[in-house]
Amino acid sequence: MNKFKLASLAFAVLAFNSYTAQSQSLGDLLKKVKAATETKPAPTQTTTTTTVTTSTTSPLARPSNLEIGSGIKQALEAGISKGADQLSLKDGFLGNMAVKILFPPEAQKVERTLRSIGLGSLADNVVMSLNRAAEDAAKEAKPIFVSAIKKMTITDATNILLGGENSATEYFKKSTTAQLLEKFRPVVNKSLSKVGAAKYWGDATGQYNKLPLVKPVTTDLPAYVTQKAVEGMFIQVAQEELTIRNNLGVRTTPLLQKVFGYADQKK
Repeated sequence: MNKFKLASLAFAVLAFNSYTAQSQSLGDLLKKVKAATETKPAPTQTTTTTTVTTSTTSPLARPSNLEIGSGIKQALEAGISKGADQLSLKDGFLGNMAVKILFPPEAQKVERTLRSIGLGSLADNVVMSLNRAAEDAAKEAKPIFVSAIKKMTITDATNILLGGENSATEYFKKSTTAQLLEKFRPVVNKSLSKVGAAKYWGDATGQYNKLPLVKPVTTDLPAYVTQKAVEGMFIQVAQEELTIRNNLGVRTTPLLQKVFGYADQKK
């Protein structure tokens, strides 16, 4: 009987422990299922919003009339003075194919004939002397141009700023041509004598005029050189005007940047 009770008690203890272990295993399983099926909140994402600012270049304010006048005068005085200085240097005319003075059109047959009969050096001397005379005359140009700039009105300056690419050149042609011709002529006369141009020209035309069946050449050499020297000045002025208008590098002051920047917007 005692053995039977002990056996029953042992069986009960084993059954209880087995039940407890199963209960714990079942509890753990339920916890895992619950954990797996629970809906977890989505992780918080930080959204960065980038604001794009569109930069719009607003039109430049119109310069005042005073600023336009001052800006144009400042630019032209610098550019035109530079151009006149360049032409007045040795080879300023002779070394610049845009302004180099050649034999007069009616005397080009003289040059061809001289070169054909072995007198090319005489023809070269003529060309060199004509250009040396023009280079001497160019020294007189700067004060004439500067004076024309100083006399420029606000209307003149505005028309130049907003006009065509040769507006300044045309202004100078109107306001300085007569003065330049008057000032250049005595300088050219003196220079032609100094460099021997009159002698070279006399020798050249004399040799040519001796040839049979040719029409004598009677060009007024000082008048021709004076006219070509003035024309060369305006070719140089036109080149400087283009540089002033189109080269940002010459806009070295806030005033020039404002004035010509405004003109750029009006193109």
